[in-house]
Amino acid sequence: MSKITSVFSTLTPGIVTVAIVFGPSKITITSKMGALYEYGLLWVVVVAIFFMIVFINMASRIGIATPQSLLTTIRLRYGKWMSRLMGLGIFLVATAFQVGNSVGVGLSVAEATDTTITPWIVLFNLIGITLLFFRDFYKTLERLMMVIVGLMLFAFFTTVFLVKPNFRNVLTGFIPAIPDESVGLIIAFFASCFSIVGAFYQVYLVQAKKRINPDKGDQGKGLTGMVILGLMCTFVIVCAAAVLHPQNIPVNNASDMASALEPLFGRFAYQLFLLGLFGASFSSVVGNATIGGTLLSDSFGFGSSLDSKGVKVLIALVMIIGSIVAIGYEKPPLELIVFAQSVTIFLVPFIGITLYMVSCDRKLMGQYTAPLFFRVTGLIGLVLLVVLAAYNFEVLFLNS
Repeated sequence: MSKITSVFSTLTPGIVTVAIVFGPSKITITSKMGALYEYGLLWVVVVAIFFMIVFINMASRIGIATPQSLLTTIRLRYGKWMSRLMGLGIFLVATAFQVGNSVGVGLSVAEATDTTITPWIVLFNLIGITLLFFRDFYKTLERLMMVIVGLMLFAFFTTVFLVKPNFRNVLTGFIPAIPDESVGLIIAFFASCFSIVGAFYQVYLVQAKKRINPDKGDQGKGLTGMVILGLMCTFVIVCAAAVLHPQNIPVNNASDMASALEPLFGRFAYQLFLLGLFGASFSSVVGNATIGGTLLSDSFGFGSSLDSKGVKVLIALVMIIGSIVAIGYEKPPLELIVFAQSVTIFLVPFIGITLYMVSCDRKLMGQYTAPLFFRVTGLIGLVLLVVLAAYNFEVLFLNS
């Protein structure tokens, strides 16, 4: 039993990251990828997860090697301006993601009850703010994430076997190719899956776990969690490709996405999918806001403790801003989710560069300095993010 507990304790920081990253945006984007392009974009999952593993590894090393928080390290090493710039950037990215999370949590209940989305967005953001005042908030968050990840993984994994996809076609999907008009989805997927902000926060999760179990400090580097994230994305794409693509269902609403689970759940697929969408959305509403508020507070030297009133106020602020934008935006809900993820890619290269610099700093990291392989692949990942950001800028602003 002690061995099982030990293994579980090493997984939870990565699992929390998975649950935060795999929110409504991921379900929406991966469903659209499979429905529109069948298996043709499966290779994107492999590339994004590979680079996510690289940066999660770097972040975990920082969490093990440094006694203080990452933004404190940045402030001491590179100056207050750098720390505050990073904190503000992460706050803005988290707020952009929060828009999609609020839409997802409101949409899941609105469609299930045939009501408008606005009151549900308000209600569940208020509930999320209330949760901030629970004791042992981190443990509550951790347990919530574990349950949600397990349920979603089971649902899509089982459905894959029931739909019996053509595995030869599935394998061809891992050969890189860019179908016509797919670049927008690819960028949105990279922005949400290759989550530099999620990797950045991994440092804090590892340090929180290290404080709880000081003797377990040198733990796994988040590989298992990222593999689970990759499998979940793959399963959703395969389900959508096998079920939605042949019927030319483009995924314009939650009902379309729910159809991907009909081979397993039949007439209950819609209700169960909405339940899963609600769980994924609500966990991301809480987890994502926690990232934005905590890191903004830490960047200004106010600390990162979830017991701090200032941190709780900033976490609540992320929820409030995200819900206001979600309510006031004119585009259809699912289109808004994809758009919000695309916009975040403008900021993540700067955050990634800072994370990379710290992980490669031998004076700070000592024996935990990123090895040559991670330095090289991390640099390639940063170049990729810059290229995608430049392309997205051209598409959104120069060609509009």
